[in-house]
Amino acid sequence: MKALLSRTPGGPETLELAEVADPVAGKGELLVRIQYCAINYPDVLVIEDKYQFKPPRPFAPGSEVSGTVEAVGEGVEGWQVGDRLLALTASSGGLAEKVAVAANRAFKVPEGLPLKEASALLMTYATTIHGLLDRGHLKAGQTLLVLGAAGGVGLSAVELGKAFGARVVAAVSSAEKAHVAKACGADEVMIYDRAPFDKEQSKALADAFKAKCGPDGAHVIYDPVGGDYAEPALRSIAWEGRYLVVGFPAGIPRLPLNLTLLKSCDVCGVFWGAFTMRDPKRHQEHVATLFRLWQDGKITPRVSEVYPLERGGEAIAKLANRGAVGKLVVEIG
Repeated sequence: MKALLSRTPGGPETLELAEVADPVAGKGELLVRIQYCAINYPDVLVIEDKYQFKPPRPFAPGSEVSGTVEAVGEGVEGWQVGDRLLALTASSGGLAEKVAVAANRAFKVPEGLPLKEASALLMTYATTIHGLLDRGHLKAGQTLLVLGAAGGVGLSAVELGKAFGARVVAAVSSAEKAHVAKACGADEVMIYDRAPFDKEQSKALADAFKAKCGPDGAHVIYDPVGGDYAEPALRSIAWEGRYLVVGFPAGIPRLPLNLTLLKSCDVCGVFWGAFTMRDPKRHQEHVATLFRLWQDGKITPRVSEVYPLERGGEAIAKLANRGAVGKLVVEIG
């Protein structure tokens, strides 16, 4: 089979298209013929050896796939050849024609829902539903501030925030992205400048967040960006608000903890991957809810660009440069 391989640590330009042996479905596994692999920020990190998981080389990056079952491993029940699915790999293997996945990390895609968009569901919407409900305790009528609101994770927060009855403030870096966030249901949009910020610029951004969030502030802040955007956002938080730490493409911030005392607020980590392992039942409930919301038209995974396998490195590079709006997907089949 064909696979886009990382043989040495480096950027997307180091990936090589090669022929490798087909995987087999082991005990408790499904062999998947991949049709689509969504690109996520961990793919940027894992090929540079900067991610917390380091698969042995050579490996194909990509951990979120959709396709069909080609073989069912020993001990697996409830699956048959030809079933449509979306699945998480064991941190790599997605940019290839086939992959073996644990059956308990795969979900049948309901009829009528396209596999291309299904490949973009789990690592965005499932991360976000866990963050908003389990960590952020978001309630209807509360204000949700979303940073990086036009990326895959950010748009999922905009849509899910509206689905759960929140007032959503979407913060983005361009007019094009503001248009997308507004089209996805954001009540308010704001455009911020590119970091780094000096002290005055940081204060101005904090004032802008406060103005958009209103006098009570943001009850929940969803931050998949980090960097110099974090402290100004935290300054706009409501009394007893929840600041959700999701990711750091703009860098790992240092937050002044006196702000948490002054606002009596919480800073909460959202480590979705670990959550799925520690509480698989709750994770399954979340995915079932996402399918329902999708079928009801309340969320729609947005794939902005599709790349062929041999150009998968370009998709990773675009995401690394924060140029993606929605999700980037590589078509395998």
